[in-house]
Amino acid sequence: MDIGRVLARATIGGLFIGHGTQKLFGWFGGPGIDNTTGMMDSLELRPARRNALAAGIAETAGGALLAAGALMPAAGALLTGTMTTAIRKVHLHKGLWNTGGGYEFNLALVAAAMALIDSGPGRPSVDEALGLELKGSGWALAALTAGVAGSSAVIELA
Repeated sequence: MDIGRVLARATIGGLFIGHGTQKLFGWFGGPGIDNTTGMMDSLELRPARRNALAAGIAETAGGALLAAGALMPAAGALLTGTMTTAIRKVHLHKGLWNTGGGYEFNLALVAAAMALIDSGPGRPSVDEALGLELKGSGWALAALTAGVAGSSAVIELA
């Protein structure tokens, strides 16, 4: 068993599942879909409801895939997309450090996801059980590129 990678996947994936379900269902003290829609509208991410659903689904599904060690590059792209959008629309103008509302935490989550894609999900994982070798620098770079491109498309189309 690769305890470090399994623990990282479970922790990071679980936190993303929590954030996604906060947006979608209001679980864990979250805003729910109606308030998330209002937030998206205030960020000028329109249509707001579609963007609220997309963010919630991407975080929930990406977190679940990451936690399970399944299709790791897809998980990384989904999570990078939401974090890149959060950085650009909410945190960037506040600077780096989280204490001032900056993007430090978002950046750390993206880096952690990329490190897991680069090293592979470890054992046990769905990818390992299926014999999928979706790991390495190329896969990490592809996931990062797809996530940033997806975020850029969402912001530009809004």
